Amino acid sequence: MPKISKILLLAVSVVLVLTVFLGVNSSGVSAATDDQDGAYRQINVYSEVLRHIQTDYVEEPSIPAVTNGALRGLLESLDSDSSYLTADDYKTFKADKGDKAQVGINISKRWGYATVVSVVPGSPADKANLNDGDIIEAIGGHDTRDISLAMIRLMLEGASGSELDIAVIRPGKSTPEKVTMTRTAVSLPPVSETMYENSSILYLKPGILDHEHVQQVEAKLKGMQKAGNKKILLDLRDVAAGDTPEAIRMANFLLKSGTITTLEGQKIEKQTFAAEASKAINATAPVVVLVNRGTAGAAEIVAAALLDNKRAELVGEKTFGEGSQLKTFELPDGAALILSVAKYESPSGKKLEDEGVTPGVQVASNIDDGSGPSEDDGDATQPSAQPEPKKPVVSVDEQLTKALDLLKNQAA
Repeated sequence: MPKISKILLLAVSVVLVLTVFLGVNSSGVSAATDDQDGAYRQINVYSEVLRHIQTDYVEEPSIPAVTNGALRGLLESLDSDSSYLTADDYKTFKADKGDKAQVGINISKRWGYATVVSVVPGSPADKANLNDGDIIEAIGGHDTRDISLAMIRLMLEGASGSELDIAVIRPGKSTPEKVTMTRTAVSLPPVSETMYENSSILYLKPGILDHEHVQQVEAKLKGMQKAGNKKILLDLRDVAAGDTPEAIRMANFLLKSGTITTLEGQKIEKQTFAAEASKAINATAPVVVLVNRGTAGAAEIVAAALLDNKRAELVGEKTFGEGSQLKTFELPDGAALILSVAKYESPSGKKLEDEGVTPGVQVASNIDDGSGPSEDDGDATQPSAQPEPKKPVVSVDEQLTKALDLLKNQAA
């Protein structure tokens, strides 16, 4: 392909993406605002960059690869959920029917790489000692910087019994650790229930906020009076999966009135989801909610609603920050964009995707990462010097202890 054709190909790709973002119609590329004018002026900059790539780069580049990389970077600069899928990727994405074996990782992107949000207890990832905040540098030898989030999630799935090879960078480490896991059917346990303080405190921990688990929470809240419980400790740590409608429903169990969340986008009219008195189960019992950096999405909606309505105290760490409505736009060449078209906000107006939820009582996690000695300890170059991964050991759950102390001091 002649160089001028290659340049035109990339320029057309850039204009196509700008058109999606700026809402330009096919009759012209005139921008309606100063911001749009500025964006289109940048096309001159792109052209200059392309000219240098074509004439000065050490070797003739692969234009499709350059184009795909530029478009992927453009989408990921918006937020972690927005993705660009090539035509081949989108074909694979559409063909996926789900219900595949997994390793038990809730994943997102941070700093350009796949990042572990939370790990399902008892899953292959849990047994491999993966933890919140671990960075997955590569999957099967492929750098996650070069893969969209949608495709990363598909790559983690596969046939039951198949192996998954990843390279993990743990907090405080610089050298990736090779980890091999066997995919399996991962199931979440039912809602965990524990009684504290002579059964006066009901502790509940759902692993996911889907219909089944929220139903279980509903049943346990309804049975509180019979069991003699007077206070509620809701543990949303590492709850990173679930459905927004179920999250709204669960928050309503503890709220008689007030805003639970709002949803708004550039072309999505603001929607307000308010608590309904008829759906409340216990709107008066003292409540403390535990959150951490693995609390994401639907769980953040619950935590923010209870915090902003002054219905509960939050204890733990700032949450991950996720909560958008996605829409897929198919492109003429068979590729596709997955865009965040609206974001959920807390009752106080904070976008959960951008800011997360910050607890009023901050207590850092005291979990030992179990990663063994640092690279400066001993001879790290010898394979025999590398210890076997150990499961994290928690001598005292300081976050839980603090939450219980707060509840003990509250009048029922």
